[in-house]
Amino acid sequence: MPKSGQVDTDTLWQQYQKTKDPQIRERLTEHYAFLVKYTAGRLSMTLPDTIEYHDLISYGSFGLLDAVEKFDPGRGIKFETYAATRIRGAILDGLRSMDWIPRSVRSKARNFEKTIQELEHKLGRSPTDQEAAEAMGLSLDRYHHLLDEVKTTSVLSLDEVVNPDSSDEPIKMLDTIEDDRQDIIQSLIDSELLQELAAAVDRLPDRERNVIALYYHEGLTLKEIGHVLDVSESRISQIHTKAIASLRTIFVRE
Repeated sequence: MPKSGQVDTDTLWQQYQKTKDPQIRERLTEHYAFLVKYTAGRLSMTLPDTIEYHDLISYGSFGLLDAVEKFDPGRGIKFETYAATRIRGAILDGLRSMDWIPRSVRSKARNFEKTIQELEHKLGRSPTDQEAAEAMGLSLDRYHHLLDEVKTTSVLSLDEVVNPDSSDEPIKMLDTIEDDRQDIIQSLIDSELLQELAAAVDRLPDRERNVIALYYHEGLTLKEIGHVLDVSESRISQIHTKAIASLRTIFVRE
């Protein structure tokens, strides 16, 4: 029995599945509102100050409502896990609609990703920072500054749909990163594209792979990851940006 003041979510889910009662849906939405604040807070730390926090909350609320309406407790997945993806996706969809990234930054990001792609093809592995900097004709300091400039473009990357022309369930890059806590890709395991992406994650250098895992699946902030790996938050941001660029090269088709 739940303590006084606590919400018996199991009972609420059972009732909602049977009745689709709007009042029960509202109670569930209110109970899980903290997920929106948590997700919006994490994303806001990687976004420019011009992006309003309350806008992120607004976008995320739509994602939470969508998650409540479509969640199936019978799948054996925790609602928090399911909703987090929906909320994040809704926030990022809202950001895309704002077209808030300057063209100059998009151009630099495309050039950077093209360089990473060419080096990976040439070297058969992810290039080091020094190799990437030399290929772009930049000093290492200037290269790190470039990573700081284009980091906002990497915020959206793992939530991009990678099979837009398919009639199957949409697959996002994030879905391809193995997570023992959920079965999100179990029904899609035979997808050649998923296998390519999973392999790409495995090929990342240890530090880049660790940053991706700690940020997206352990829920740590960039600052917390910096403490874990004993480097600055800024450096973690740069590592994250380069890792995303490497993963995105999977979708660059000649």
